[in-house]
Amino acid sequence: MINRFIPGILTVILLALPASAQKAKHTFTLGPNEFLLDGAPFQIISGEMHPARIPAEYWRHRIRMAKAMGCNTISAYLFWNFYESQEGVFDFTTGNHNLADFFKAVQEEDMWLIVRPGPYVCAEWEFGGLPPYLLRIPDIKVRCMDPRYMAAAERYMKALAAELKPYLITNGGPILMFQIENEYGSYGNDRNYLARLKEIWTGNGIDVPFFTGDGPTTYMLEAGTLPGCAVGLDSGSRMSDFELATKMNPGVPVFSSETYPGWLTHWGEQWARPDTTELLNEVKFLMDNKKSFNLYVIHGGTNFGFTAGANSGGKGYEPDVTSYDYDAPITEQGRATPKYMALRRLIGSYLPKGKKLLPVPEPIPSYEIPSIGMVPFTSVWDNLPQPVNSVQPKPFEAYNQDYGFILYATELIGHKKGRLVVTDLHDYATVFMNGEYIGYLDRREGKNSIDIPENKAEKPLLEILVEGMGRINFAQYLIDRKGITDRVTLNGMTLMNWKVYNLPMDEKYMYNLRSSARHPGKPGIFFKANFFLSGQGDTFFDLSNFQKGIVWVNGHNLGRYWNIGPQKRLYCPASWLRSGQNEMIIFDLHMTTSTLVFGFKTME
Repeated sequence: MINRFIPGILTVILLALPASAQKAKHTFTLGPNEFLLDGAPFQIISGEMHPARIPAEYWRHRIRMAKAMGCNTISAYLFWNFYESQEGVFDFTTGNHNLADFFKAVQEEDMWLIVRPGPYVCAEWEFGGLPPYLLRIPDIKVRCMDPRYMAAAERYMKALAAELKPYLITNGGPILMFQIENEYGSYGNDRNYLARLKEIWTGNGIDVPFFTGDGPTTYMLEAGTLPGCAVGLDSGSRMSDFELATKMNPGVPVFSSETYPGWLTHWGEQWARPDTTELLNEVKFLMDNKKSFNLYVIHGGTNFGFTAGANSGGKGYEPDVTSYDYDAPITEQGRATPKYMALRRLIGSYLPKGKKLLPVPEPIPSYEIPSIGMVPFTSVWDNLPQPVNSVQPKPFEAYNQDYGFILYATELIGHKKGRLVVTDLHDYATVFMNGEYIGYLDRREGKNSIDIPENKAEKPLLEILVEGMGRINFAQYLIDRKGITDRVTLNGMTLMNWKVYNLPMDEKYMYNLRSSARHPGKPGIFFKANFFLSGQGDTFFDLSNFQKGIVWVNGHNLGRYWNIGPQKRLYCPASWLRSGQNEMIIFDLHMTTSTLVFGFKTME
């Protein structure tokens, strides 16, 4: 077969596997201590990657990269909110939603597959993979037996199971094993909930072994494991971890379901760069003791669009950057790092005599793009929809909006100057009085108030343009609605009677943008440029000259940028660029004047 990663750039000829090889029946079972493939002990050496974070054109390349590093298995989170972006509407066929193509690529590359389908997955992904339409229910509880949550979860699981069944090892496919939920022992203690999820999967024809994944502590393993399910450890890095798991859930294999070669990065931090020596020692321990493991992640990819999540730890709200490079062995753009080569040498040293790893695949081409002159095209103020009247502000979800921005506007009656407080702001806002920008609010900084200056208008117009950033994806603050979640007060007076404008910045909204220059100096500008390319290749667009916003290229949302860093460049795959004319649109919350964007070959 012929697989074109990028038309005109890279063509790879693949020999089709014989039908007998594609459909050969294998067995995979849980022994009392080991995984058994066709009845023999099998060490899983897995590399995690997420089809939702990788352009479909590159799936096979990334799978081959994992194989060349020494992996025999791919592990993949599947994000519920990616496949059911609207309630009751599923997409398993378009672009990188096409799971069948991903599964086929794994099998055709002679690899096995571990599926981690949620319903909750964490993964530094928006809302941990849960669909935000659940948050339209004011008192919803998630990751438990709340019947409203469970009804939605069961609908998703039933739809997904139908897609997965043909690719189970029991049906001649590559899927060895299924994870039940994710790190539940870090969140809750309802083992009835875990048992019910397993019941739903088996009731929908999933007949491969199951496992759970939790940290190697007594309380996490007690709350998060299930009898008869293999125990995944996040991570299993010493023999005592494995001994504890065996004691807590005996009679099943224990493996390191997340061995970390890298780590995540939040906005405003330095790039995470974990110690490689410690990683190599950990992997050597796992190889020496023939312990199965999964590298989380071998290749991270990108949080395109509005998909980046957030944490809420000791520092408060911590939104994740757009890149999910993760300091992984394979970069965001698919290139081998020194860490990759070190792991390849280490894992390769355990091969039987005479066996060698496959050559490392050639990298996808990347290109520099000369300066692109971005000029003001229109403003959010000239593209407002009809407003909704609201006695008090409500969060995005109350207005049936999941992502993007909302403008809240009201006339001031009574107090007209003083201390304005937004309770609670999720997550970032620019504030205007009578059309004049007066400052910003930022949940990340804990900045939820601002001084309103004196003005002479009889009924001053207050406008608060709120950006919803990533929903929290881990631990107790998962219920993370966006926008103004309670009220706005001025000197303690609750402000009433708001006009609310939905600005989802989705495909429909962007398509309907109309050129205008009625508010040229008011922040909230869309910039636009057309640029010409003589060929295709990956690139990283440098947004250093902008402040905070979102970038679209040929209609594709590349994600968020923010001048607080550390990320200043956004990855754009070649498949989203065209030979010839291309279009870039940037929405920036602060910039009002023309400036330049550049394309580079690398992130840094």
